[in-house]
Amino acid sequence: MILFTERLMLRRWKASDAEDLFEYAKDPDVGPDAGWPPHKNVRESLNIIKTVLNGPEAYAVCLKTDEKPIGAIELMLDEKKMDECELGYWLAKPFWGQGLIPEAGREMLRRAFEDLDMSKVWCKYYDFNNKSKRVQEKLGFVYQYTKENCDVPALGVKRTDIVNCITKEEWMKRNDKA
Repeated sequence: MILFTERLMLRRWKASDAEDLFEYAKDPDVGPDAGWPPHKNVRESLNIIKTVLNGPEAYAVCLKTDEKPIGAIELMLDEKKMDECELGYWLAKPFWGQGLIPEAGREMLRRAFEDLDMSKVWCKYYDFNNKSKRVQEKLGFVYQYTKENCDVPALGVKRTDIVNCITKEEWMKRNDKA
C-alpha cells in the first residue's frame, strides 16, 4: 500500500531504509519527545524497522522528490476495539515547521475513516510536546483526558499523557463529507 499527498509518499518500511532511519533517529531532539531513545547505530535502526515499524498500517513518510524516509506515521490497530485505532508519528528535525506531519496525518485520517471504516482515532502527546499538540489541533483532535505518571518503558521514566480523539462524524464535518 502506498498513499500519496500533495508533497508526500507514505509507503511501507524496507530493510534498505535502515541507514536513512538512523541518520534522523539518532538525533536526541527527535525520539525522546516521542518516547524512545536516540538510535545508536544502523543495526538498531534495522531492528526497529523489523520489530516496531512493521504494523499493518505503519508507513515511512517520504518526500515525493526522492522517496527517502524522513519520518514515520502509523495507525495502530486495536484488537479489542476493531473500529478504533491510535495515530502515532514523528518527523526528522530538518523537516519540522513545514506542515508535513499534518499533511500526512490528514491522509491517515482519511484512510482510517474511509478505507478502514474506523469510528474513532485516538492520539496522545506528552504534556511538554507542543509540536505534537499543534499537529493534533490542526487535524481536529479533541481533548479527552490527562493521564499522569505514565510509564515510558523505552526511556525508563514517567510522563504525563494528554489524550485526544477524533470521531468519524467530527472528521466528516471538518472535511465537508457529511
